[in-house]
Amino acid sequence: MAALDEATRTVPCKDSCDGHTSNVRGEPRLEPPGDACGRGEQQKAARLRGVLAAMFGADAPAPSEVLVVRAPGRVNLIGEHTDYNEGFVLPAAIDRDVTIAVRGRRDRIVRVHSLNYVESVEFALDHISYDHDHPWSNYVRGTLKVLADSGAPLRGMDMVVAGDVPAGAGLSSSAALEVATAVAARAVAGQVAGGFDLDDRALALKCQKAENSFVGVNCGVMDQLASSLGKAGHALFIDCRSYDCEPVPLPCDYPIVICDTGVRRGLRDSEYNLRRSQCEEAVMLLQRRGMPVRSLRDVSPGELARVEPWLPEAVRVRAKHVILENDRVLLSVEALRAGRVGEFGRLMVASHASLRDLYEVSCPELDAMVEVALDVPGVAGARMTGAGFGGCTVNLVHEDAVDEFRRTVLTRYMSKVNPSRLSLEPQVYVCRAEDGAGLIPPEG
Repeated sequence: MAALDEATRTVPCKDSCDGHTSNVRGEPRLEPPGDACGRGEQQKAARLRGVLAAMFGADAPAPSEVLVVRAPGRVNLIGEHTDYNEGFVLPAAIDRDVTIAVRGRRDRIVRVHSLNYVESVEFALDHISYDHDHPWSNYVRGTLKVLADSGAPLRGMDMVVAGDVPAGAGLSSSAALEVATAVAARAVAGQVAGGFDLDDRALALKCQKAENSFVGVNCGVMDQLASSLGKAGHALFIDCRSYDCEPVPLPCDYPIVICDTGVRRGLRDSEYNLRRSQCEEAVMLLQRRGMPVRSLRDVSPGELARVEPWLPEAVRVRAKHVILENDRVLLSVEALRAGRVGEFGRLMVASHASLRDLYEVSCPELDAMVEVALDVPGVAGARMTGAGFGGCTVNLVHEDAVDEFRRTVLTRYMSKVNPSRLSLEPQVYVCRAEDGAGLIPPEG
């Protein structure tokens, strides 16, 4: 899936195009190839339309006009490992996305070409199965299968997919691909009578189900909701029990800066599942003590001292992180609404310490990246983001400090880490909070 940068991105051309290539098997690989500087949405859409015509023919057998949709990746500002505990999270959709050019077909066949992988797949909507040879396509297949199983009147489609969300970095490249696929399918179905009218939140929930049941990743719903419902200039406060979402304004003079450590999360599956089971064990033990809790979200920080002796040590520290992290999210929302950037930054730092010491999902490289970032004047806060054991940190950096941050952070970071542990070249991405998924309107 080739990357196509938006003209409005705040990252200067050099950094937006110094992309790297991930070798994470089974995830969509969504990094920029280095030739897309200065292109806006319209140029991006025009290029993809041209690729679609070249790949699949100018018109037959597809009478529909070509539509172009996009869905952003996301960065989680605070609230880590709380989503599957029915807690609170505060992500933001970012200006790195997956874009799909799509047109309807007269039959029930779906043809998909990935520009990054330079691969094409074809399958029938009535017989969607897992593809072991082209694992990137399972995010498309699974999303369409869940929609079809729910009764959505899907049409056959020709699709060309592109993106620039780094895979394996904790920025939700998979959710962006799923949401873009769902939006494309809805748009194509809507071109003829009998389309379906699932709203953006309902589409996000279908995408989560696809990742859980078809791809086989037991993720929460934060990633898909953020990609679908994000709002420019805002974070998205999500209640992961009710799925209620509310935009929270971000300070306009503090860009979001993402630092990719270059470490990919080799232990993520087993360790993620272990943490999740430990949280479930904590709930079961509290229920046996008579506490009316459905998840750790129902335990308040004030109850910690009473419940901690009831839990084995490993379970206790996992539960303590989740309970206090939920509270940090609520305090962060209050701080941002009141414009208290320093307070929000301190909560970010506390979140990282908790993920490092209690939930134990950090790694030396993440810790080093946070440490060097906090040494730069103008950095309000820094923390690891994503599931952990590698990937990225997220930083809130005053606009006057961004140049210094970019000049110094990677050099200082490389002086503290073992280069042999890095899978990829470390990167810095200066981002902004972007709108969620939708159609790119045609020119004119």
